[in-house]
Amino acid sequence: MEKIIDEKKQGETLILDKKEGNTRKLFIESYGCAMNFSDSEIVASILSEQGYNTTNTLEEADLVLVNTCSIRDKAEQTVRKRLEKYNAVKRDQNPNMKVGVLGCMAERLKTKFLEEEKIVDLVVGPDAYKDLPNLLSEVDEGREAINVILSKEETYGDIAPVRLNTNGVTAFVSITRGCDNMCTFCVVPFTRGRERSRDPQSIVEEIDDLWAKGYKEVTLLGQNVDSYLWYGGGLKKDFIKASDIQKATAVNFAKLLELCAQAQPKMRIRFSTSNPQDFTMDVIETMAKYNNICNHIHLPVQSGSDRILKAMNRLHTREEYFEIIDNIRKVLPDCAISQDMITGFPTETDQDHKDTLSLMEYVKYDFGYMFAYSERPGTLAERKMEDDVPESVKKERLKEIVALQQEHSGFRTRQHLNTVVEVLIEKTSKKSDAHWSGRTPQNVMTVFPKENYKIGDFVNVEVTDCTSATLIGKAIALSDNN
Repeated sequence: MEKIIDEKKQGETLILDKKEGNTRKLFIESYGCAMNFSDSEIVASILSEQGYNTTNTLEEADLVLVNTCSIRDKAEQTVRKRLEKYNAVKRDQNPNMKVGVLGCMAERLKTKFLEEEKIVDLVVGPDAYKDLPNLLSEVDEGREAINVILSKEETYGDIAPVRLNTNGVTAFVSITRGCDNMCTFCVVPFTRGRERSRDPQSIVEEIDDLWAKGYKEVTLLGQNVDSYLWYGGGLKKDFIKASDIQKATAVNFAKLLELCAQAQPKMRIRFSTSNPQDFTMDVIETMAKYNNICNHIHLPVQSGSDRILKAMNRLHTREEYFEIIDNIRKVLPDCAISQDMITGFPTETDQDHKDTLSLMEYVKYDFGYMFAYSERPGTLAERKMEDDVPESVKKERLKEIVALQQEHSGFRTRQHLNTVVEVLIEKTSKKSDAHWSGRTPQNVMTVFPKENYKIGDFVNVEVTDCTSATLIGKAIALSDNN
């Protein structure tokens, strides 16, 4: 739940330019969060060096990979259906095709997929992508191949991801892997391992490279970006054993944000996801100091009830969360704040639900990602708590939360009416070929007539109308950012 799941991107087939001399064909689909889509780019980069070009025609593929998610049951069911489809094609049309599962589901269901159900040839966990060439050699020899070992060091900092299905304007840059937080509803610590941070120098170099290639915006990605800590390598939990010089020269998330903002002053910098228990004042102050750090914070809370927060092992209270919100509003008055919310967590009462609604009323989020609780195998909640809130109650509560969020989203969007916003043009509007579509620093989608502007331009737009989620306006001129 900590990770944003963009429903529009689920099951996207990734395509990149053909590399001369490559003869084998790779079909790769991704499900889940931004981190999974970023990982697919790393996989494509590794396999490009192994003779694979991508294809979006399943039937002609030599290798079919699905990058999976274990966050929600719906994603798992979808992936299972896709595996059935791959195997039908393999059986009826392309017997030499090899099928593999990557990512979080691979780690969790390795034995089931390979030995019990025999529906894949290859299982690769999220820390083992560099081992793909060896694993594929095993498969080519007719053996099943598996590597789901979770690493204490791997950050893929030395691999420049191939940018797939991209608009050439925005890109993800991974800064951490794994998570130490052990929220009781979340499977991530078990599927992605202990938290480790990537060398800041490699992050800045990747941003510099993206800028040189024409990209205008990056999103720094991690399960919990605020927990970023580089002290020369190693797990975050081992920082207490670091030398005095390592501690004195350590780079935390606020410092990394500053390094990225300084490296390319005209590159927009975003980040996701934050965790309230690790979110610190210096991050807010750094955002205020640099214009190119976007004024948007995704700050999942999951529940407005202290009792449920404790049951979820969220290491903050409702009041502490309000204090963070107050600090953001004080230092960054025009900052957008978004949420993740789970309804129907075990033992949740009507009062707990009302506490969530009242928290939402206090914050009035710009937008959010809201889910009914879905028990995930292997989590602490699944092992120790009964999923005792009836589905009908979960759905009713979710409906109320979604309705309130839509009301608040409309309120926040209307605040931009009759103002001028800066928009980075990303693509043609879905509803009109005559309009551009792009986002403001607050992450609000904005559409306006194309005129003579082009993708990648930063444009000042006067907002004349809006829906609950989209601004509508007219371009005034290019902004100073170009």
